[in-house]
Amino acid sequence: MNPNAVIELHNVAIFHQEDELKEANFGRHGRMGDMVLSDVNLEVYPGEMVYLIGRVGSGKSSLLKTLYAELPLKEGLGRVVGFDLRRIRRKDVPYLRRRIGIVFQDYQLLTDRSVFNNLRFVLRATGWKNELQIRSKIAEVLDMVSLQNKEYKMPYQLSGGEQQRLSIARALLNNPQVILADEPTGNLDPAAADGIMQLFASIVSRGCSVLMSTHNISNIQQYPAKTLRFHQGRVTEIDLHSVLGI
Repeated sequence: MNPNAVIELHNVAIFHQEDELKEANFGRHGRMGDMVLSDVNLEVYPGEMVYLIGRVGSGKSSLLKTLYAELPLKEGLGRVVGFDLRRIRRKDVPYLRRRIGIVFQDYQLLTDRSVFNNLRFVLRATGWKNELQIRSKIAEVLDMVSLQNKEYKMPYQLSGGEQQRLSIARALLNNPQVILADEPTGNLDPAAADGIMQLFASIVSRGCSVLMSTHNISNIQQYPAKTLRFHQGRVTEIDLHSVLGI
């Protein structure tokens, strides 16, 4: 394995999970479904942006779930920010997730808490105790995502783009080495989506890697980066100029 890579997969198979049998905790999965990807080989390095493109059901989300250990890795070799995905124990999964950030299409915010308290909740849950340090960290990430004057707003008072910025701020709280983003612009209008892409470009420039599944081809063209196509059970790197032909 390459010690410089933040994500490394060799000869990995990815399986769908049968959602009706799924339980919330790692290690209590329902029966694994059909194999959706085979022979996946991937290396992601610090400060690298990687796009995942392909049809719905092609395996993009399943791959991301495997990387943050919601789905177990059963075949092949995988390592994410130093954690061996084949050997990781259930009790170690929270420590893996503290070293990565996860951003979802639907934000997954705590709707009954303010912007500040959404972020404070995560810091307290991950072991932060000093209130001055908590306040300082929250101010830092809100400044990074341009929400510095919104800390006492409720999520419903924010636009869709602002809610996604808050979810990105949440992902940044514990200084992740990599962010996994599953269709982060899927619910946004073009202007808000472009703002999110600019934000990710800024995050990458600071040395944090971003692995993003997306259907937004115009964003890929405007912010070119390594692009992986998911098609017929395989993952292949493609020339960005061929994206419109898929």
